[in-house]
Amino acid sequence: MDFQKRMQPVQPQSLFSLEKEGFLVWCGSVTRGDDGRFYLYFSFWPVDKGHLAWVTHSKIGVAVGDSPLGSFTWQGIVLSGAGGNAWDRDCVHNPAILKVDGVYYLYYMGNYGNGEFWDHRNHQRVGVAWSDNPLGPFKRLDQPVVGITPGRYDSLMTSNPTVCIGPDSRIYMMYKAVSADGEMPKGGAVVCGMTVADHPLGPFVSSPTPILTNPENPWSVEDPFMWYEGDRFYAIAKDFQGYFTKAGPYTVALFESADGFDWKLSDHPLAFRLELHWADGRTEPLQNMERPQMWLDETGKPRMLCCACTRPDDPERLHSFNVQIEIR
Repeated sequence: MDFQKRMQPVQPQSLFSLEKEGFLVWCGSVTRGDDGRFYLYFSFWPVDKGHLAWVTHSKIGVAVGDSPLGSFTWQGIVLSGAGGNAWDRDCVHNPAILKVDGVYYLYYMGNYGNGEFWDHRNHQRVGVAWSDNPLGPFKRLDQPVVGITPGRYDSLMTSNPTVCIGPDSRIYMMYKAVSADGEMPKGGAVVCGMTVADHPLGPFVSSPTPILTNPENPWSVEDPFMWYEGDRFYAIAKDFQGYFTKAGPYTVALFESADGFDWKLSDHPLAFRLELHWADGRTEPLQNMERPQMWLDETGKPRMLCCACTRPDDPERLHSFNVQIEIR
């Protein structure tokens, strides 16, 4: 698959931002409701807290539109930190929405901490909330669906969930994992793991070893998105060093797998560069183009790619937006 050739020019209405409302946005994930409208779930937090407050102050909001390409209108908050002594007390982030049998399952990263970046980062775990209505209210499990396992590649933290339904009707989730075997507070290798369940609420059983790693650098890939198309699984992920794409740091690589566990680099490994190709012919370079998530149509084919973006003239990343790119 040559993913770049499937990406279409960006339309003017296909940007979503809450800058005027005083918020940064990130992490877009879209589903289609029973009403035929499209629901964009996204992370957001106050701009005056700075970009790194995604790990301490993020909430998950929802916006609605008549097309997966926008425009989208903000509807409100669908998930916040649970408070109290909960594992996701302070922060919820990384929404990934999956609709199964009329129920909307919202996978996310949650955490708690002492207000310091690394303390919150290292308490990240993957959770799930669900609702019969895309606008909520959402119920959530009391515990993460993907926690940590001592002595393994995910012994420190888990985050960045992406979920899809496999050919066996099971729920497959790829996630970012960091081990505790390394100098703290960063910890060890940043890799991707795989976990599978018979039901969207679990229980999930994870692979004993990571499925995506960089043999030359412990900071390998993150922000995966996975789907099943044709006769195999595909995944796109941020390539920190450009090891897989050979096209520079933070470009996005394409992988494929027959079973969801044994992954190889695609014949066309570069999924895309950090740039937007506009409908008027302009090519705009970006500083960030992260957390790629796609909306799949009723046949399971990708039709829209959503990415969190900032521009090169915004070094502190205080003017973020989500972009929706047509996929053919």
